[in-house]
Amino acid sequence: MKDHYDILICGGGTAGLTVAAQIRNADPKAEIAIVEPSRKHYYQPLWTLVGAGVFPREESERDEAEFIPRGAEWIIDSIAEFLPEQNAVRLTGGQRVGYNHLVVALGIHIQWDAIPGLTAALRQPDSGVCSNYSYETVGRTWDAIRAMRGGRAVFTEPVCGVKCGGAPQKIAYLAEDHFRRSGLRDKTQIIFCNGKPTIFGSPHYAAALLDVVKSRSIEVRYQTNLTELRPQSREAIFRNVATNEEQTLRYDMIHVTPPMGPPDVIKRSPLADAAGWVDVDKHTLRHARFANVYSLGDCSNLPTSKTGAAIRKQAPTVVANLLAARAGQPATAPERYDGYTSCPLVTGYGKLILAEFDYTKEPRESFPFDQRQERYSMYALKAYALPRLYWHGMLRGRM
Repeated sequence: MKDHYDILICGGGTAGLTVAAQIRNADPKAEIAIVEPSRKHYYQPLWTLVGAGVFPREESERDEAEFIPRGAEWIIDSIAEFLPEQNAVRLTGGQRVGYNHLVVALGIHIQWDAIPGLTAALRQPDSGVCSNYSYETVGRTWDAIRAMRGGRAVFTEPVCGVKCGGAPQKIAYLAEDHFRRSGLRDKTQIIFCNGKPTIFGSPHYAAALLDVVKSRSIEVRYQTNLTELRPQSREAIFRNVATNEEQTLRYDMIHVTPPMGPPDVIKRSPLADAAGWVDVDKHTLRHARFANVYSLGDCSNLPTSKTGAAIRKQAPTVVANLLAARAGQPATAPERYDGYTSCPLVTGYGKLILAEFDYTKEPRESFPFDQRQERYSMYALKAYALPRLYWHGMLRGRM
């Protein structure tokens, strides 16, 4: 490891690897280092289907080393401090590393301990508590769904933004489908407790999802935010966001989407906005105050959904602007990022609504049909085509 690099990429997840691969493809001589402590890489969009028993969790895992671009250096460490005034970072191992250009792609921090009782419940066998939001816990979801013999199944979404905003409700639809196929639907009450005031951020698709929950008899409680779990009594404590009233709900199983937020190392850095996210221009993805710093993906303050599909559109903008800056040219990306994101909303086994929209929340659909309709073809796209495009295309800088 050297003490200075031309381009330093912080984070070896979807965003960091995609940017690194695209830069290497465009400029094989570019000197790149990637700071990433994990030796494993996960295709997290698959975890919804893992939690529903469609795939084993191992299908989502690969070795990180397999996707470090040839010629790039992998620094197996994490960021302890950003020093943008000095064009440097400090690693947890103590070394200071300088750069000419910095790309920040550290993802989002999952706040498991923000819900009292959650961490302990996820360690207890047969607690009925599960979550699709980690490789370690995703298998519990299918165990909990299969163990149900009737009763109350609760699914939560926090008031804050989360990665893949549709995922909290997707697992509810899949569980409902399983209960129906197993002859348990009439014995099972399904409640989706959503901390937000609407079922989905884009009104174009929200109407279709409201039809889904109505036709499946799924009860949706809005502005109902999970604040505590009491696994011994199988009780979940919720607080109404609007009235601050507290409610206790007993469950037989509960799928928890934990609160999420910016990584602490970003929150306490000069790169952060008031909310703790990396402060970037929403079109160029260049930092608002440090011209040689770029950010994309979940750790940025881009006002769009935090998805891999969004990163696929953000990465070319970062790469074009960064390479132009290296060449002494103004930021002239072929297309400025317009907030495009996509959320494949699985509504059952073999059923999917493909939501695509931009900063305006208006649809930006890729196919010549109404994507609000449930289709098997779109389910097959998510389950079988997109993982292959991810591993062999996106992370290789080919799309």
